[in-house]
Amino acid sequence: MVVGAFPMAKLLYLGIRQVSKPLANRIKEAARRSEFFKTYICLPPAQLYHWAEMRAKMRILGFNAEAVKPLNEEAAAELGAELLGEASIFVVGCGCLVLEYWRHQTQQRHKEEQQRAAWDAMRDEVGHLAQALEALQAQVQAAPPLGALEELRAQVQEVRAQLCPREPPSAPQAAPTPEE
Repeated sequence: MVVGAFPMAKLLYLGIRQVSKPLANRIKEAARRSEFFKTYICLPPAQLYHWAEMRAKMRILGFNAEAVKPLNEEAAAELGAELLGEASIFVVGCGCLVLEYWRHQTQQRHKEEQQRAAWDAMRDEVGHLAQALEALQAQVQAAPPLGALEELRAQVQEVRAQLCPREPPSAPQAAPTPEE
């Protein structure tokens, strides 16, 4: 299933990126137009990113990177706008993941509530059946024993025998018709 899920995740990521791209482009345009946005919002993250990247590259190459030259204002503004655009895409993607997680949790909670309700209904039904079984067992215990019933049946047959004649009367025969 992981193999089937990976292309879907990649497709979802590309969809989120395409939806977020206009937002990133607007941030870039605002960075180019507004001096305040460029100076206070785009330049500091860009210079920090440039400093960290250059120090990491120099250490990997084995050089001692004491002082890193800052980027010029135009390159830093472009890099800062790019970073903010990517950050906006990342935030939108994280928001989608959080919303999907929340939706999944809500569905899971609803499913558990349904299972709990079904379990409670079955428990109630078992309780009712147990009560009915107890009532039937009480009736069976209150009934006369089988030997007493056989005795009673024998007495009823004796009474019938005394009341009814042993041989039933024969049916009247039809009178013979004279033949001519």
